[in-house]
Amino acid sequence: MSPSERVEHLTGAFRKKFPNPQTELEFNTPFQLLISTLMAAQATDKQVNIITRVLYEVAPTPEKMLSLGEEGVAGYIRSINYYKTKAKHIIETSRILLERFGGEVPFSLEDLQSLPGVGRKTASVVQICAFGIPAFPVDTHVFRVSNRLGIAKASDVKKTEDQLRKRIPKENWYSFHHYLILHGRYTCKAANPACESCEVTEWCVFFQKKKNNAD
Repeated sequence: MSPSERVEHLTGAFRKKFPNPQTELEFNTPFQLLISTLMAAQATDKQVNIITRVLYEVAPTPEKMLSLGEEGVAGYIRSINYYKTKAKHIIETSRILLERFGGEVPFSLEDLQSLPGVGRKTASVVQICAFGIPAFPVDTHVFRVSNRLGIAKASDVKKTEDQLRKRIPKENWYSFHHYLILHGRYTCKAANPACESCEVTEWCVFFQKKKNNAD
């Protein structure tokens, strides 16, 4: 079975499993999504949401975030990993947005990646989730699950992204990106994948190899 054929089968199965796929990060504006995504590195969406429910009440905009200062932001986010570095990036990003972009979050990949701490994955998340621009962010879940399923076969995230862009119809990028994240978060976990309760083992290369090795 080709990767594209697998995508077709998986799309139907995932559509039933996740009828309304979307990011689990809570946000009201592109700025808030940008900051939440910055904080989500090495942290769970659940952890980030707990923090931002308080932080965004106080500082929902670049102006108000900047007014907190680095130490002020750090005080709100100290429960997540690398909070000092993240606080620095949040303040620097807020300043740059005000000075270069009129307080608005840019939507081009190049401009987004010019912001402190924003790599290709974070920029792509903002593009697709805040602006509806076709993109295919590859985080650890997407990388792991797509390669396990056999719809990608790559040793790094960029090659994985390139392969997924070719094999998944562009109109499905948003939903399929979230399918892979949600499936990886709740079923196809890194250490202990729940293959016994998985709905897509029929099309999973990882499962078939594991099954053959057991036989």
